[in-house]
Amino acid sequence: MKIVHLTPGTGNFHCGSCLRDNHLIKALRRLGHEVVMVPLYLPLVTDDEPASGAAPVQVGGINLYLRQKLSVFRFLPRFLFRFLDRPGVLRAAADRASMTSARELGEMTVETLKGPHGRQAEDWQRLVDWIGTEGKPDLISLSNGLLNGLAPAVKKTLGVPVLCSLQGEDSFLDTLPEPWKSEAWDAFRKNNGDVDCYLATSDYYRGVMRERLQLPEEKIVTVRNGMDFKGYEPAASEPAVPVIGFLARLCFGKGLATLVESFLILAPRMPDVRLALAGTTTAADAPLIESLKRKLTAAHLTDRVEWRENLSFEEKIQHFQSLTVLSVPATYGEAFGLYVIEALACGVPVVEPEHAGLSELVRATGGGVLCAPDDPEALASALEKMLRDGEGRRALAAAGRAAVLTDFTADRMARDFAVVAERVVRAE
Repeated sequence: MKIVHLTPGTGNFHCGSCLRDNHLIKALRRLGHEVVMVPLYLPLVTDDEPASGAAPVQVGGINLYLRQKLSVFRFLPRFLFRFLDRPGVLRAAADRASMTSARELGEMTVETLKGPHGRQAEDWQRLVDWIGTEGKPDLISLSNGLLNGLAPAVKKTLGVPVLCSLQGEDSFLDTLPEPWKSEAWDAFRKNNGDVDCYLATSDYYRGVMRERLQLPEEKIVTVRNGMDFKGYEPAASEPAVPVIGFLARLCFGKGLATLVESFLILAPRMPDVRLALAGTTTAADAPLIESLKRKLTAAHLTDRVEWRENLSFEEKIQHFQSLTVLSVPATYGEAFGLYVIEALACGVPVVEPEHAGLSELVRATGGGVLCAPDDPEALASALEKMLRDGEGRRALAAAGRAAVLTDFTADRMARDFAVVAERVVRAE
């Protein structure tokens, strides 16, 4: 099959969706499919060479924003559009992305999802026309549901099937202020008729989005995430002192505050335990991080906590290998949790909240334990039990690593994706 896969980039930090997409595209190519990965909005940031290669960013984020806000911007010289789509300019804009107001973010999201009826219709049509000039594909694949406003233009212009992955859209849309939250969900659902099938990353998220999008049973399937685990190896030995680790965006939603609070509870019980906090950050995360640092300072625990921001791939592996246990106690309904399978691939067991996709993932891998969500005391107790039980901890780590290397590989993900893709192409 010839597939065009569209992925929004972040410009300056790693995100799970980009990592998953990069692994998916490379694995599909290994299966013999011709796949073109097209970055949208901002440059892609991945652990290894992007599957998009040197492909330029389409529908650049700065141009999209300015045309949304200023109708006169549509009539400026073409060279200015090209300048604003340069990777360096887009990355600089990404550094200031958090300055967009909630109102502007809501408006942009709604207009994106409205597709041919929104202010961005011209941008979407230009993108679809460009895809057509590169040779008509058999299938268009959308990285996430916030792109499904493209589906009507794809159907009308190219007449090919559309697959749309679902990777945690509810946690974003539900934070939008009204009326944009309701309008965004309404616009999302109106595009269902032009999407041939949705792919959810977990059974949990399949159930959530089937209900939220009001979909029939057959129109949404589960294709669990997977990765290439080259370079993911356990440490030669566990750290000399117990280390609790975190790897995700350093923000409230990922449970950063919950983990720090649990460490404040646990630290007096285990005087040698340490905390290693790593992940991506944006300007919007700074106030929370500073407030947590003040709490740790007041508790005289600063020297037992390490902060690591925006790690390279090599640094990420070193981070995992320095841990005794990983915990990312997300406060919202996490659709999957890529960090869980990454930690397990490095032989690090996990402690996670018993809800959403995280509980499904821990049970599927057998690589960790679950505790009550949003409860620092329960998390501290679960962490303490695991840290004191070396034999049990190592058994969980071994079971989890074996499971992810078998059931959560990129090749398995690509095979599952291809089954769905071939079905909708045959049905067209």
